[in-house]
Amino acid sequence: MTWLRDLGLGMRFAVSGGREGWARTVLTAVGVGLGVAMLLVASSVPHLLDQRAERSQARQEMAGSLDEEVPESDSTVLRVSAATEYRSHSVEGFLMRAEGSHPVLPPGVRRFPAPGEMAASPALEKLLASPEGALLKERLPYPVTATIGDAGLLSPDELYFYVGSDSLTEATGGYRVEGYGDDTPGAPLAPLLVVLVVMICVVLLAPVAIFIATAVRFGGDGRDRRLAALRLVGTDIPTTRRIAAGEALFGSLLGLLAGVALFLVGRRFVGHVEVWDYSAFPSDMRPAPLTAALIAVAVPLSAVLVTLVAMRAVAVEPLGVTREASSRRRRLWWRLPVPLLGFAVLALTGRVGVLGAADPLPVAAGAILVLLGLALLLPWLVEAVVKRLHGGPLPWQLAIRRLQLSSAAASRAVSGITVAVAGAVALQMLFAAVGDEFSTRTGQDPARARFHTFSEKVSGDAATRTIEEFRSTRGVERVIGTVETYVTTPKAHPDDEAAATSSLSIGDCATLKELAAIGSCKEGDVFVVHPRGDKELSDWVDETARKGKEIELNADLGTTPGARSVRWTLPADARTVTSTPDPLGLDNSGIMATVGAIDPRILPNAHTVALIKVDESVPDVDEYVRNTAARIDPGMRVATLTSATRDRQYESVQTGLRIGAVVTLLLIAASMLVSQLAQLRERKRLLSVLVAFGTRRVTIGWSVFWQTALPVAVGLVAATVGGIGLGAVMTWMLDKTVTRWDAFVPLAGAGGALVVAVTLLSMPLLWRAMRPDGLRAE
Repeated sequence: MTWLRDLGLGMRFAVSGGREGWARTVLTAVGVGLGVAMLLVASSVPHLLDQRAERSQARQEMAGSLDEEVPESDSTVLRVSAATEYRSHSVEGFLMRAEGSHPVLPPGVRRFPAPGEMAASPALEKLLASPEGALLKERLPYPVTATIGDAGLLSPDELYFYVGSDSLTEATGGYRVEGYGDDTPGAPLAPLLVVLVVMICVVLLAPVAIFIATAVRFGGDGRDRRLAALRLVGTDIPTTRRIAAGEALFGSLLGLLAGVALFLVGRRFVGHVEVWDYSAFPSDMRPAPLTAALIAVAVPLSAVLVTLVAMRAVAVEPLGVTREASSRRRRLWWRLPVPLLGFAVLALTGRVGVLGAADPLPVAAGAILVLLGLALLLPWLVEAVVKRLHGGPLPWQLAIRRLQLSSAAASRAVSGITVAVAGAVALQMLFAAVGDEFSTRTGQDPARARFHTFSEKVSGDAATRTIEEFRSTRGVERVIGTVETYVTTPKAHPDDEAAATSSLSIGDCATLKELAAIGSCKEGDVFVVHPRGDKELSDWVDETARKGKEIELNADLGTTPGARSVRWTLPADARTVTSTPDPLGLDNSGIMATVGAIDPRILPNAHTVALIKVDESVPDVDEYVRNTAARIDPGMRVATLTSATRDRQYESVQTGLRIGAVVTLLLIAASMLVSQLAQLRERKRLLSVLVAFGTRRVTIGWSVFWQTALPVAVGLVAATVGGIGLGAVMTWMLDKTVTRWDAFVPLAGAGGALVVAVTLLSMPLLWRAMRPDGLRAE
């Protein structure tokens, strides 16, 4: 009852302290509210990812739908991917043809699109209707007759579509779907990624906890004066501490409500925010009930505990407080063991790469101890540095003297950025060290070709027309285009199996010179191409490519209506040459012939391949190439050549880090600004006195800048050393080698930018605090 009485009295003081008291309470509430909102967002991430994964699985084909033996029925659907890209944005979609009167519908679609009609996501529909989507409209010229609902989309900004078709067949690339909903479990995260995810969670959430602990201590000077008055009327020391905790408790409760309100209001607009091509539905932002309850209890409780601990370092007497006493020095002996213990925990955990598994608990515990230790070391470091600084310009002297008298508030204000930068440095080192683990060299040469296209639409003169249209596309410099199929030795009976099989590529001389060392070439020439250094495969090619003998074209007629087998004699004078790597990094072997030797129109089961080099200085050249591909064959696959690819799980983890880093950076900027405003409000009378005695406003402005910049500089140095140490230990745990010792450079620049931004944003309040009416006192 005594505790409740004293806490309640403190809450009454927080409410009845007039405008000054409410100002302190509001600043605390704003600080705590920002932290609570961030915690609620973080606790919503698991539910968001689960919902996204469920919707992704719901619109995938049922397991077995890609099996060629799925029987045709009244509900089956033929479909083929028509995915594309538009100005670095992925546009996913399918061409679909119903094989009966009751076709299965993908999630979010109420009516199967008729031939030539399109069901589109709201974001795609909006883009196609805007001037910015004019080039994409050429690629997708279908009228939008239906909108895909939320159940069929991963995010509100996803560009997704379904187009009805009446010409899609299995011969042109379509595959049969009998239903939707793939319940195949996803692959578990690799041990290395588990460590990265744990580190990301620690790095992003540790500054939030520190910021909340800092926010509940806003207004300490005014509170101490009020507590001194209570001591004067007879209140004992334990009671004053409980009353102070009650004031912090009220601010934290108000901040808790403010954080919930910020989260609920911000959730309504989350669908309009896109970070790194990711967005979310408002309904997905739902914190876990247990986590939300833990936040609701932990925030007020931490406010009380932090205040009680802080008050133990303050001697509140009837005639004043001794917080500013210069005789009391911070001790290093109990601060330094905390980060050292964290390093020891990580070292004792062992190497994840050797063990092949990752226990997240010791990894998280070690990282938290290291980062918490840096936050504990910062006040001692700032005090040690400013004590040794003397002289300099007047703004510098004012800032140094202020920090020498009391650096606690400044240290608390920058502790969040210190922890965030240290964790970010460690993460950057980790990502650089393990990047090769999740990267695959493709062997492709983007300098020789930017795009690779593949189409199974070869009927008539489609093959020749495809190559010609690509060559006439704006910005295209060169096209390596071939018509490709497989040929066999002649079969005595259609049901017999071929004795030998090889590939047949048809193109002009310029194209064939890119694929093999053929030397001179003219129309009508034929070549037998051996792969480099592979005698066994060369012998296999020779078993099919017997010069002067017949080979069978269209041996696998598939489902192509009206197709017939054709025999063709390989010229006896065909030259044997060696292959050269194409832009895809592949060695093509088999038979290569010019168009004058074989007419591509007699090969109904062939496919057209084009490797396209473009002039990248032409604006939107990628879109022109994709538009040509869609005009030739809406189901044509267009891929961009790249020298390396990243593992998709690794990419998703890295994307999560980027999104979280942006949000955390904004929170740090807000926390520093709120803390700066709180300090300026407390020093309003002092600033007015300085102006009254003739101090220039510009001088005071620069002194405020140095008061912020110096602790930040000390914090960034500590963060750099601690972050490099943490990154080195974590890299050792992953059995990797540190490849980036300079990962702190851009992060230090970001810290400097934050100092400038916070100082500029605090200038209006600083100018207001320096007015003469600040001299008034009650």
